[in-house]
Amino acid sequence: MAWKKIREYDAKRLLSHHMGRRLRAVQVQANRSLVESLPEQPWLASCQLVVKPDMLFGKRGKQNLVLLKADLEQAVDFAEDLIKRRGEIEVQGVRGRITTCIVEPYLPHDVEYYLSIQSVRNGNVISFSCAGGMDVEENWDKLRTVQLGPTETLQERHFAELFTDVAREQSRQVLEAYVDRLYAIFDDLDFTFLEMNPLTIAAFPGDDGQPAPEPQVWPLDLRAELDSYAGFKNARKWLNVQFPEPWGCSKWPQERLVANLDATSSASLKLTVLNPKGRIWTMVAGGGASVIYSDTVVDLGYGDELANYAEYSGNPKPEETYLFARAILELATNEPDGRPRCLLIGGGIANFTDVAATFTGIVQALKDFAGKLQVARMKLFVRRGGPNYETGLRMMEEVGEQLGIPVEVYGPDAHMTCIVTRGIEWITGDASKENESESLTPRRRLRASA
Repeated sequence: MAWKKIREYDAKRLLSHHMGRRLRAVQVQANRSLVESLPEQPWLASCQLVVKPDMLFGKRGKQNLVLLKADLEQAVDFAEDLIKRRGEIEVQGVRGRITTCIVEPYLPHDVEYYLSIQSVRNGNVISFSCAGGMDVEENWDKLRTVQLGPTETLQERHFAELFTDVAREQSRQVLEAYVDRLYAIFDDLDFTFLEMNPLTIAAFPGDDGQPAPEPQVWPLDLRAELDSYAGFKNARKWLNVQFPEPWGCSKWPQERLVANLDATSSASLKLTVLNPKGRIWTMVAGGGASVIYSDTVVDLGYGDELANYAEYSGNPKPEETYLFARAILELATNEPDGRPRCLLIGGGIANFTDVAATFTGIVQALKDFAGKLQVARMKLFVRRGGPNYETGLRMMEEVGEQLGIPVEVYGPDAHMTCIVTRGIEWITGDASKENESESLTPRRRLRASA
């Protein structure tokens, strides 16, 4: 399970669609102003409005980032100020730029509730409080919680426990009906987390500014997460929902390229830039092995030099490893500073992945970057085993000789993470350790094993 946050606008869009309600929210971004939505959303001109950032961070009200009871002109100006004029701001210790806002009708209300549903190991936990709003954390003692098993449905006893503090019978009935439907949607759409704070019961204004005839439950503020691994079965139900980057984070173009490759491939291809100025770069076969290599770099005291996390597995095609390797090499050879760098092309002993075939794509990418690799003082350290590994390692040796790039290759007789130590020796220039290792040069080891 991979919990991925979605924007408040998308969460409300999903819930409105699957509850059969009309969506009363508009998304504003730099390329789409609020007034452009006016023809499809006439309530923008007739209702008081709420404007707030939609950037996956909370406590917006306490940070004076929410405008209440605004008219259309005020809402347009406030949204443009947040997106276009404020520049970088700091939220919870992280700096970033606001790129997206959500605009909704201001809904007058008398009470504020708190409601959340969260996936846990043995089912789901539902929590409810009559003391919702900005100060909910100061009233956790009023929180009522029930836990349901994986196949369990909501029963009257659950409602009785959750809504024991709700005084009015009519409000309790409305809440029960809403939570019952919400829980079914939570399960069907593979939500992993929903938090509504505050939640209220009110009559939503119509397009002409008149209230609806009957009060309903409305989430005024909503946080949501989906199980991204369930996307294969929920493509239509999720209505093309997007998973934005966390606040203050933005993907490198190479990360986006690899993510697109991963989405269209039967193999697994992952790339995360950790420190673009780091000198230890990795391109590791296998998800488990990639973690082991990264951990080894950190355990040896060089975590601040670890530039990336990258793994390929599931027998990717040569053209896929070619594009994957190009993405990493673009980053690894960027802005050379005269200091040596290393690329660890590691992995365990493959069961079915054709090592020579996957290395074919990597070799082609190395040829494309021959000059940049030399300027960046990049040395390759390769360790691999599995089908056709001897052929694959010889390919790596030969391309190094052909391009004038230092390459060390190791077969399965060498410890899986031995190249981590060798890479650190290279970037630190520890000649004594290089000499100590001379009796076990990679070329001799490979030819002996062949």
